[in-house]
Amino acid sequence: MPLVAHVTLDSATWAALALVLTVVGGALSWVAWRRRGIAAGLRGLAWTLVPVAAWLTGTLKLAANIVNDVLDWAARLAFSPSVWLGIVVAGVAVALWFGSGLLKARGIGTRGEKRAAVAAGQDQGAKAVKPTRRKPAKDDLEDLDDIEAILKRHGI
Repeated sequence: MPLVAHVTLDSATWAALALVLTVVGGALSWVAWRRRGIAAGLRGLAWTLVPVAAWLTGTLKLAANIVNDVLDWAARLAFSPSVWLGIVVAGVAVALWFGSGLLKARGIGTRGEKRAAVAAGQDQGAKAVKPTRRKPAKDDLEDLDDIEAILKRHGI
């Protein structure tokens, strides 16, 4: 049994809703036209036609169904003990996942040579890699001289 009662509307009700929204939008568009000019009035008229287009394409009913489903979900989330139990179980799963990662990183609860290597402070699987610095070649410096000469010719 759903927590929120589902309301179903027939086609005439959707048409009436679209008509009311269009009439109200038309009135507001006329007011905007009179107060702020033709650009504001035409922009308002464009928004006024959206409810009729939504009714004709069926997206007005779709939007209402989406809002209804989101409200049902939110009511179920807020008032259902089983949903809260599910959230707690998901939290425990995440905590166990990260906890096992910490234990593995410290070598606790692992088997074999990996644990001994971590305890000794030496990891045999990974070698220390020293970063190497590349010295610029003479060609790079010659390119810079060419660039400086071009910039001097242009007065920069």
